[in-house]
Amino acid sequence: MARCEESSRANVREVRPWLAHYEPSVRPHLDYRQGRLGDLLPEARRRFPARVAVVFSVAAGGRLYSSSLSYTRLQRLVNGFAASLQRLGVRKGDRVALLLPNCPQFVVAYLATLVVGGIAVPFNPLYSAREVGYQLQDCGARVVVALSQLYPLVQQVRAQTEVETVVVTRIKEYFPPLLRLLFTLTRERRLPSAPLAAGDLELGPLLRSSSPQPVAVEPEDTAVLLYTGGTTGVSKGVELSHRNLLVNAEQNRVWAHLADGAETVLAAVPLFHAFGLTCCLNLGLMTGATLVLVPNPTDTRGLVRSIHRHRPSVFPVVPTFLVAITSLPDLDRYDLRSIRVCPCAGNPLAPAVQRGFWARTGVRPVEGYGLTEASPVVMGNPPFGDDRQGTVGLPYPDTVARLVDLETGQRLVPWPEGSDWTSPGELVVRGPQVMKGYWRRPEETAAQLRDGWLHTGDIAQMHRDGYFRIVDRKKDMIIRSGMNIYPAEIEAVLLEHSGILEALVIGVPDETRGELVKAFVVPRHAVTLAVEDILAFCRENLARFKVPATVEIRRELPKSAVGKPLRRALRDEVAAPAAQQ
Repeated sequence: MARCEESSRANVREVRPWLAHYEPSVRPHLDYRQGRLGDLLPEARRRFPARVAVVFSVAAGGRLYSSSLSYTRLQRLVNGFAASLQRLGVRKGDRVALLLPNCPQFVVAYLATLVVGGIAVPFNPLYSAREVGYQLQDCGARVVVALSQLYPLVQQVRAQTEVETVVVTRIKEYFPPLLRLLFTLTRERRLPSAPLAAGDLELGPLLRSSSPQPVAVEPEDTAVLLYTGGTTGVSKGVELSHRNLLVNAEQNRVWAHLADGAETVLAAVPLFHAFGLTCCLNLGLMTGATLVLVPNPTDTRGLVRSIHRHRPSVFPVVPTFLVAITSLPDLDRYDLRSIRVCPCAGNPLAPAVQRGFWARTGVRPVEGYGLTEASPVVMGNPPFGDDRQGTVGLPYPDTVARLVDLETGQRLVPWPEGSDWTSPGELVVRGPQVMKGYWRRPEETAAQLRDGWLHTGDIAQMHRDGYFRIVDRKKDMIIRSGMNIYPAEIEAVLLEHSGILEALVIGVPDETRGELVKAFVVPRHAVTLAVEDILAFCRENLARFKVPATVEIRRELPKSAVGKPLRRALRDEVAAPAAQQ
């Protein structure tokens, strides 16, 4: 098979140089499973009936508690709830909203929805009433599966939605007995359960039903609606088909060299997010892995205790996890070396963060890139091969990426004379993992998907070897006196400063120069930072026009539920006083 595909014009920009840098066992084209996501569980149960499918790992009171479900037991629970969903009137194409954290109930409800041909709609359990109401209205779900603590929130907004039935579950239901008792005696005494409205149901009895009626589901049918985070505007539902998600799970399986029935995947990234759903849950089921669910990844000590005890081989992360773990003063007490594959995405992985984590744990995180609209993974650094710091790696098998001009989105960007990197351009991708479109938004779909190419909105450069690096988002680019400035570059420099733990950069309006650079930084523990010292460091390491005009030192940065720093929140904060003047 040819390693590079020439265009009709034989333009060097249209070849696929990344294929020459794949690890030897990774093929350019893969054979993908046909069928539906719901078939992954019965296939895993048939092959590994006694293997542990799910471990629920909960840290409380300075201790770690865990409970587990075998593949056989999980299959029984999924069948029971699938039959109950059918009795509640859920038919093919109906949406079922999941308002749950990483817990066994999420896995059961998600798979049961797929089995009956429904469309699973995971929600962020940290959403406000306004956000929950908007998403319920937009997706048109008639059934909601929610944590008991979130039931009052659903009740608050349901009159404006199509919701008919809320299925309620308590987080403690899959706790081990001792922790369940402790939880009942303490937390539930402070947080009494709200009475259920007429027609609403407890999840437990619904799991004891018989098997569901078979439903014909096609690979191109929508399996999941995943809502974009809303950091760039109104949140939209991304339609991902069974094929989209099966393809991306298989691409990740091959890329990471995972062995069937031999892996343990630690799911600390949220399952309601595309990264967690594909690289933890779907990938775990596809490989017959044990999935360790961590409901509270912000408890860093509980997270490393889960790794130390359950010995995961795969640990998908966001950079904030790495920063928090590396900052633990007694990290040497915990053994994290069971981790073989540590893909990192969600935000740029600064080389300083990567080096620090690797030095302290012996585990090498490798950066990748994706977006919800691509199920989500598009490219990654080889986990055992040539990992190039500062890049997001190589496009996955059957995935094509190119860079186009920022003005029209049609012209391929050139390589400047004597440079190994192209000029910056918008990254566009094509592949079988790319979404069907945005839920009931044909105009937005047409704007994002053009001639089969997904326009990502991210600015990138490509090396002649086929490695890509993300420069920034188009909307994040700062233009100062006509000069383009990319916040990610400045943030990477700031994170090289020995006293800085986290950094985020935005552009602020300026009457004379258009925009100026403003940096927000969080100091490391017990470190006192001085603004002038930070600016001096930037002057030493950045071109003069890129040096921040102002630096603000903070205790923390605003973050999404995935741990992604929210640049837009800082922009809104800065803009609010200006709007009042």
